[in-house]
Amino acid sequence: MPRAIISPSVLASDFGQLSAECKRMIKGGAEWLHMDVMDGHFVPNISMGAPVLSCVYKGVPGIFMDCHMMVSQPENWVNDIAEAGGSLYCFHIEATSDAVSLINAIHARNMKAGVAISPDTPSTAITDEIGAVADMLLVMTVYPGRGGQKFLERCVPKVAELRARFPEKDIEVDGGVGPKTIDVCADAGSNVIVAGTAIFNAPEPENVIASLKATVNTAQARFSK
Repeated sequence: MPRAIISPSVLASDFGQLSAECKRMIKGGAEWLHMDVMDGHFVPNISMGAPVLSCVYKGVPGIFMDCHMMVSQPENWVNDIAEAGGSLYCFHIEATSDAVSLINAIHARNMKAGVAISPDTPSTAITDEIGAVADMLLVMTVYPGRGGQKFLERCVPKVAELRARFPEKDIEVDGGVGPKTIDVCADAGSNVIVAGTAIFNAPEPENVIASLKATVNTAQARFSK
């Protein structure tokens, strides 16, 4: 089974000190940083784009930017994100009609490719063909682009369905995930955990990161038996 990876969501950070906040997370044990890119079209909000990512990349040597592209026409942003230092480009299946070609374009720019599904999209939208060529699958456990939502447990079975089909694939959960909701996500088979306020607002974020990782590792050990 894939290993546990914690990807703190920088949307919950202090944007005035973005590079410092990313360094604080890496020091605390985070391997990835989850960068929410919103365009005001696919989702109602606007967050950050390639210029901000480029500054973070220059300011935080070796950072792995897990770029969640909540954008319409995701094929139009691949080059910009690659040039800004993106490590993983995760697009929404709802925003494209040719996921496989988009994955190939992402790989051509030396980025990992992720495929995300929103809460109302079934896991079967990620076909075997798409899943086979993607590097990561993201199950949203809140609606993309809106803050302060509660974790939607009804989305968790989609994680289990994808894990059954793709036992070696990185499967990420994003939205309302923290110490109180990690168990069901880990037990369903997710190994990449996105958490925002639960980590950034904690007095000792390194303890939260370690706890989330330990929960995933315990669940993954059961899967491998």
